[in-house]
Amino acid sequence: MSDDRRRGEDADGDGGPGALYMPYVQMEDLLDKLKLMDYEKEFCKEFGFKPFSRHYFALPTNPGEQFFAFTSLAAWLFRKTGMQFDQPQEYDDPNATISSILDALRSFGHSVDFPPSKLKQGCGEQCIYVLARASDEALKKTGFSWKKPIYPEEEQEEDNVVEDESELNLQKVEDEMMADDTEEEFEEEEHLLDLGGMGMSKDSGEGGKPEEIMESNTDAHEWKLEVERVQPQLKVTIRTDNKDWRVHVEQMHTHKDGIETSLTETKTHLDKLHDEITRTLEKIGSREKYINNQLEHLLNEFRSMQDQAAETKERYRQGSGGVTERTRVLAEVTEELERVKMEMEEKGSSMTDGAPLVNIKKAIAKIKQDMNQMDIRTGVVEHILLQARLKDKNDGGTGLDNEADSDFEYKAY
Repeated sequence: MSDDRRRGEDADGDGGPGALYMPYVQMEDLLDKLKLMDYEKEFCKEFGFKPFSRHYFALPTNPGEQFFAFTSLAAWLFRKTGMQFDQPQEYDDPNATISSILDALRSFGHSVDFPPSKLKQGCGEQCIYVLARASDEALKKTGFSWKKPIYPEEEQEEDNVVEDESELNLQKVEDEMMADDTEEEFEEEEHLLDLGGMGMSKDSGEGGKPEEIMESNTDAHEWKLEVERVQPQLKVTIRTDNKDWRVHVEQMHTHKDGIETSLTETKTHLDKLHDEITRTLEKIGSREKYINNQLEHLLNEFRSMQDQAAETKERYRQGSGGVTERTRVLAEVTEELERVKMEMEEKGSSMTDGAPLVNIKKAIAKIKQDMNQMDIRTGVVEHILLQARLKDKNDGGTGLDNEADSDFEYKAY
């Protein structure tokens, strides 16, 4: 990730066109760090995730799944650093989870120069940045450190690595060796001829050449059998060296010829296809213009009818609102009318009913009867008292007995 530009800006800026592919490179580096921490056993098996691909957080595939994987992996990395960080759940508030992740990242001194909403996608340059910084802190906690690379020492072949000046000398030496080999072969052939001549005739001259014509005594059939027997051993197999640049040059020329041939054929087909597509697009455009011209008046009528329908719907809505209000008022008036009717019926029934008058008359008659009885009792009591007082005056000792007798008579009455 380039520190000179803000994360999340377009690649048309100072980063150049290669900035579009930086998330892929960063994701591969992040995956290497996770493999160093053995995340496949400690993280994937524990939380039920599949091992991530090389470009999992660089390409958007499933935002919900990627966001949950991002938050879970970040929480696991923060716990690897020794920090107390709760494992997020699938239905937690994403804003709260992102805020806690960014707070944990800032606690290690890393800057966050992008909006938190960029992390809700679960992929992209910002998510990879957060995971990369968290994995760096986790590797520091485990004591891991990158060592300098050790390059293997390759033995350079003298035939392949030759300087310009030595090539000429080597070519001269090879030519001389080939000339020597040719001379040696020629001498060997002459030597063989000499041996044959010596075997055939011992009366040769100083040059060792035979004086007479040599005639072979070997059977032709046996010679052919011997040749067939020795022929497999006389074959020379030259092993091709894959490191030889000449083999690769030949392959490059072969592939180049094949590409040129295929390109010519493909270009012809593509040109034909382009012409057909162009003609088809022109036909579609002309048909579209013709249809638009033919249906223009119908479209205008349709638009006017749509406007009328909208106006009618608006009037209907307004009328429906008035009808609803009037219906409510009518319901209230009807309810009030029913209540007044019930009151009138109650009053009318009470006015035409004579039962209360009869009851009143009976009560008055009973009261009169009770009053008559009370008057009679009062008169009897006054009479008894008067008699008792008179007797009490006449004879003072017997007044109490007479009074008792009068009480007995009153009770009996």
